[in-house]
Amino acid sequence: MTALQHVKLGTYYVVQLPDADDFDFWRERARAFVQCDVPPDRIAWAEPGGSGDLFAHGERRMPVPPKGARPVRANRRFVQLARNAILHSDPERFALLYRLLWRLQGKPRMMEDKADPDVRKLEELDKSVRRDSHKMHAFVRFRLVESPDRSGGEDGEGGEHYVAWFEPEHHILRANAGFFMRRFSNMRWSILTPRGSLHWDGETMAEGPPAERHDAPQGDPMEDLWRTYYASIFNPARLKIGAMLKEMPKKYWKNMPEATLIPELVAGAQKRESAMVEKGTLEFEERPDTLAAIDKAIHACRKCPIGSLDNQAVMGEGPQDAALMIVGEQPGDQEDLAGRPFVGPAGKLLEHHLDRAGIDRKAAYVTNTVKHFKYVQRGKRRLHQNPGAKEIDTCRWWIESERAIVQPKLILAMGASAARGMLGKTVSISKARGTPIPLEDGSELWITSHPSYLLRLDGPAREEQERLFDADLAAVKERLEELA
Repeated sequence: MTALQHVKLGTYYVVQLPDADDFDFWRERARAFVQCDVPPDRIAWAEPGGSGDLFAHGERRMPVPPKGARPVRANRRFVQLARNAILHSDPERFALLYRLLWRLQGKPRMMEDKADPDVRKLEELDKSVRRDSHKMHAFVRFRLVESPDRSGGEDGEGGEHYVAWFEPEHHILRANAGFFMRRFSNMRWSILTPRGSLHWDGETMAEGPPAERHDAPQGDPMEDLWRTYYASIFNPARLKIGAMLKEMPKKYWKNMPEATLIPELVAGAQKRESAMVEKGTLEFEERPDTLAAIDKAIHACRKCPIGSLDNQAVMGEGPQDAALMIVGEQPGDQEDLAGRPFVGPAGKLLEHHLDRAGIDRKAAYVTNTVKHFKYVQRGKRRLHQNPGAKEIDTCRWWIESERAIVQPKLILAMGASAARGMLGKTVSISKARGTPIPLEDGSELWITSHPSYLLRLDGPAREEQERLFDADLAAVKERLEELA
């Protein structure tokens, strides 16, 4: 009796998969069932060896789709999530995927419904699998052992073999083989897990049976070097104990040589962080989780030359739950002196047009893409300079952090710098304005000109650009009301 079997018991089908992560096998059978109009409650999906004696009797055949059967519809998002979700360890995942595929035939836009319990469950499975893969990439530690074959080749490296032990939560081993093959292509290595093993000899990848922890080595001479490296790159400024334990749970520590250093490094982190802030060498990795934390961090940021000028960082202001986020380019001279965004001439003009559009500035979260004022000194005057693309891209960390906390429904980016800060690329204002741009988090981006641009114009040119600016704000106002 093989693992590849289908049994029709009365009006029910039982499908046993040959492998727990075989998406192509599942998809082929699921398509046939849909084309034969077999509803989800008439199919039971089983992992290898999970059905006991159920396959000892019954008619072993799949239903054959009729000639001219309708094509099976499944959008790209479903396929992407399904490929990942099938790696999950939840035994109900196959039934969930088929139920969603069945429903998609009548509701092709169903995957856009975030409130649907099946869609939410699929996204949860996908997220859990991606997280497990991330943990595998981050926490696999190879240890040097001697190969049974000491003869080697002309290069004399035949005796070196590296072995790692990892305990995945899901069926992710084969899916991640390519990552390790590409990253450690010049090594001969094995990854041992309770769910199976992988072996790479420098040319060929082979699969092996499940292993136990004692099959893997417990240490090697290289670990002292690794611990020294880890201690040197440890950044106390990004240390958050809760976040660290969430990202690197203690169950992985036993396989990581650097984990023995963590208690000592944590104990000295606060003192080191204070010294880094004083020197202006603060680095960022974990996103701040409050606006107050961002405010504090941007004052210490020296990641680009603008932060080293004689200026101060200017934080955004407004309700933390604002539906509208208004994003400008950078603080000006008066904003730098006051420590608040849009208090100078451009800010006054912005308020004038917001009032005309019926938008309450106090109800919006107002901020800038770049947090420090870039200028050149001319006598007693500080003349504004546009930030460069690299400076904007560096400062995207902060504007994205603000956006993640505020979670606006709509973002109004004023000017090319603000648009780049939102999109990570330069766009034409004249081509992008007036049309919403959907963002990954479900919000919408609207692009318009910057009020300072209007101030530099006069006559008919000024009138025309103000008309376009008013039209953009009116569209934003209308869209906000639709989203309310």
